[in-house]
Amino acid sequence: MEFELISRIIVIFSSLFIFILGVGLFATIIIYIIDVTQTQQAIRRNFPVIGRFRYLFEHMGEFFRQYFFAADREERPFNRAERSWVYRAAKGVDSTVAFGSTRDLSPIGSVLFVNCPYPTLDQDAKPIPPITIGKNCKKPYSTTSVFNISGMSYGAISKPAVLALSNGARQAGVWMNTGEGGLSPYHLEGGADIVYQIGTAKYGVRDENGNLSTEKLKEIAAHEQVKMFEIKLSQGAKPGKGGILPGAKVTPEIAKIRVINVGEDSISPNRHPDIDSESDLLDMINTVRGATGKPVGFKTVIGAYGWIERLCEEINRRGIDSAPDFITIDSADGGTGAAPQSLIDYMGLPIKESLPLIVNILNRHGLKGRIKIIASGKLITPAEASWALCVGADFIVSARGYMFALGCIQALQCNKNTCPTGITTHNKRLQKGLNPEDKAKRVQRFAEQMHHEINVIAHSCGVPEPRRLRRYHCRMVTANGQSVPLDELYPEDLSAKS
Repeated sequence: MEFELISRIIVIFSSLFIFILGVGLFATIIIYIIDVTQTQQAIRRNFPVIGRFRYLFEHMGEFFRQYFFAADREERPFNRAERSWVYRAAKGVDSTVAFGSTRDLSPIGSVLFVNCPYPTLDQDAKPIPPITIGKNCKKPYSTTSVFNISGMSYGAISKPAVLALSNGARQAGVWMNTGEGGLSPYHLEGGADIVYQIGTAKYGVRDENGNLSTEKLKEIAAHEQVKMFEIKLSQGAKPGKGGILPGAKVTPEIAKIRVINVGEDSISPNRHPDIDSESDLLDMINTVRGATGKPVGFKTVIGAYGWIERLCEEINRRGIDSAPDFITIDSADGGTGAAPQSLIDYMGLPIKESLPLIVNILNRHGLKGRIKIIASGKLITPAEASWALCVGADFIVSARGYMFALGCIQALQCNKNTCPTGITTHNKRLQKGLNPEDKAKRVQRFAEQMHHEINVIAHSCGVPEPRRLRRYHCRMVTANGQSVPLDELYPEDLSAKS
């Protein structure tokens, strides 16, 4: 009996193998015919069947490089060392390292902090003081938070991602920017302080003709959680190009929030049609502030900067109350959004150049005390955030840092609906992997660890709290291989500082 059973099993498996082999051979013949007759791809036409592996390897190379071939400091936009630090911080595990740094200190632009011979003792450290934005508004906003969540629209990111970010932000005491996609129930459900972003399409606050609606502004401002409004002129991923939400991500719910058509690409205008000058910008700021009673600022990538000079001149001509309450400066190397490669690679100035430039202009016109500066763009580690504070930023915001805290693996699928971690997809199967309660704790821990280590750097420099950091506390490596203090590299005109 046993021999007969074994014989039958062998026959079945042999038949199955022959069947599979036959199907595989038949499929190979079909693919061969398709490849040699198509005219779109020369590789497939010249090397049918096997030529297809070239495209598979090209796609898989992104992932193999990340885990097997790239060194800790090689990858872009974020290397393994940077991602690993965020992962450890978010998980609440030991973030110390041993046997020396793998960071190369010699490349031009490398940042070095100047440690003090007598660093600040724990008992001499001071808590980060609150900063009030929009002191002259009916409802100013005060916060002690330094490192906050930058704009990511509901639509660009998923429902569980928004819930996790909002809950985590509330638990950590940081604010969350809505991005240009409008205010969703999930932003409010988490309980975080909200910065409402008004993009060029004015999603959520526009009338039936696409114009800014003061009535809808008042409806949004009625939510106590909404603390400020940010007018987006441009963003780091695509200066000069409006927001792009692929149609695959435009669900019925998102279409309702944005007032757009389901399943169709959502393309925002290149700029606000009603802002064509510095005067127009100030007019809109004052319209939004008048309707909401809350602080209003704008977000921009710096390329040309003469317009900032003219803006300051117009503010001083009109009066200090006409000024924006804050300016968010995004870096040319920002980039959570879908964007043309020609813009994401080449357009705009990086934050290391634009931030000191704008701070100096505001100082020169006596407006730095009135207008708060928020820095954005690849500032995901304590050192990068501390550099921004040294240069003159009042706050730092990050999108991709918090995406890593949620579990992003830099799969480079943000512009598609295929994100494997559930962060930037509306595929319900993929979203199941993102547990909002668990990820909210990771967001909280990441924010708290950032604030803790920013304090560590400040104390090592000899100041009692991070906002006492100045340009002379930081140096940058120059072309001759030697570092120069930032106050020499970017001389600061303090003569008119308010």
